[in-house]
Amino acid sequence: MSEAIESPETRTREAEHLADRYLALWNEADPERRRRLIAELWTEDGSQILQPPQEMREIAASPGIGLVATLEARGYAELEARAATSYEHWVGSEGLSFGRRDDAERLGDVVKFHWEAVDKGGEAFGGGLNVLVLAADGRIERNYTFVD
Repeated sequence: MSEAIESPETRTREAEHLADRYLALWNEADPERRRRLIAELWTEDGSQILQPPQEMREIAASPGIGLVATLEARGYAELEARAATSYEHWVGSEGLSFGRRDDAERLGDVVKFHWEAVDKGGEAFGGGLNVLVLAADGRIERNYTFVD
């Protein structure tokens, strides 16, 4: 039996829905709800690989060190700690919220979208690009985050 071919509109709606659920996690104040969202979004051994800030990359690449700096959270416990720390700093302390731009796309098992961190007045504070590699069940296996 052959699989039905998804239309570009369906793939876009699915990508937007996943991006919205993903960003809801980072805006979520309730630790129990964050825990449930992580289990719904990621596979058990899923990971987030984060491009660190430019300053950290420069230090890592400096003469005598010669490393590429990468930050990774793997598995539910590390993802929960990562989400809690991000929420406490950016949303709780700084008053920012995360939202997606209108460019979510899916191609095969990959979803990509840009996001923004905005303050209470709607002013953009920063943003980045997320690339999500999905497992067969549609949950995230790898999440690559590039911060602008």
